[in-house]
Amino acid sequence: MSLSLADRVEALARAYAHIAATRMAGLPLVHPRLAVATVGFQPLDDDVALGVLVTPWCMNLVRLPLHEGVAMLAIGQCGARDVGARRFDFIGVYESGAGAFEAASLFSPMTEFADQAAARATAEEVLKALRGPLPPRVAQPARRGFLFGRREGAAA
Repeated sequence: MSLSLADRVEALARAYAHIAATRMAGLPLVHPRLAVATVGFQPLDDDVALGVLVTPWCMNLVRLPLHEGVAMLAIGQCGARDVGARRFDFIGVYESGAGAFEAASLFSPMTEFADQAAARATAEEVLKALRGPLPPRVAQPARRGFLFGRREGAAA
């Protein structure tokens, strides 16, 4: 049985809230005015959703599988992934309760954020930039003309 995107995102948030309350509790790199939040998760394609995970210690771009059987990087394995017109280095992650996913660090530690609203606004702007229109393409000659050595506009 596959979980919905909303369920997968909620499981990710719960897993990291648990980490914040246990493994990360009291560590000096934890920003006391920040909390775990998931921001803007939407399908990137049929297999993967993309969004941002905000925690009190880091902000990650996350590729979350939409169904079982989606190939993810192995735990600790690094791999470059294109997101929009940009390339990010992701790492394979597995968290109990959330399962396997891929994460690319955007910020760590989170000291430059005044509060949760600032961190969330930054996450939203990152996603807006990544999902925005692609840069204009350079005009190229028509394929047929190019293959036959003709310039665009030349007589056939």
